[in-house]
Amino acid sequence: MYNITFILTNPQMGENIGAAARAMANFGLKELRLVAPRDGWPSESAQAMSSGAFTHMHDVQVFPTLADALHDITFAYATTARPRDMVKDVFTPRQAARQTLSRTDTGKTAFVFGGERAGLGNDDVARCNAIITAPTNPDFSSLNLGQGVLMVAYELFMTAQEENIPPAEGTQHTPAPIKNFDNLFGRLEEKLDEGGFFRDEGLRPKITRNLRNTLMRAQLTEQEINTFHGVIRALSAPRS
Repeated sequence: MYNITFILTNPQMGENIGAAARAMANFGLKELRLVAPRDGWPSESAQAMSSGAFTHMHDVQVFPTLADALHDITFAYATTARPRDMVKDVFTPRQAARQTLSRTDTGKTAFVFGGERAGLGNDDVARCNAIITAPTNPDFSSLNLGQGVLMVAYELFMTAQEENIPPAEGTQHTPAPIKNFDNLFGRLEEKLDEGGFFRDEGLRPKITRNLRNTLMRAQLTEQEINTFHGVIRALSAPRS
């Protein structure tokens, strides 16, 4: 269904991978990616728990890092129930589904889920464009991995049944893949380091996340990213 992939980051148990795959297959989603699964891949326990779901999906891809898994993604949602000390748009699963299916660009969208023990880390969330938080009982808001995948997959499926979904405003351009943004940010961070910008190493992680989030919200096109590369090159060139 559509150009959508689900990414499970550091999943621990094969059974939860299988439950996630079963939920995806229930609602017509075919592309699953795994980032550093604790127990490796392939997994007999995942196959058993999936009840045959993997036969209805594309081959599962495995990546060492989330950055690698996002290499061809143009828009990524991070699923998390915890408040974060960063500025990002926050959607419910239903709102995210509607935004995804009304987007007019031709890029690929990812829904990123964290591991069972701790969910997504701040650096993982910073690599994504927006956050999904499900409205749940505030006294007991934790969902397991399979439940989280099921909820998002269901909302995508049900939203796809609706008619006349209006195009989202401001999405007539195609954002560059996140890997291109990572290359730009890596170069920017290197030049800032050379210029002595990071005077307090203890604050460096928070500062870099803030900078990344600021640029991520712009959803830069490839041409705009190339322009920023030119700006960095000009600013870092030696003066005659």
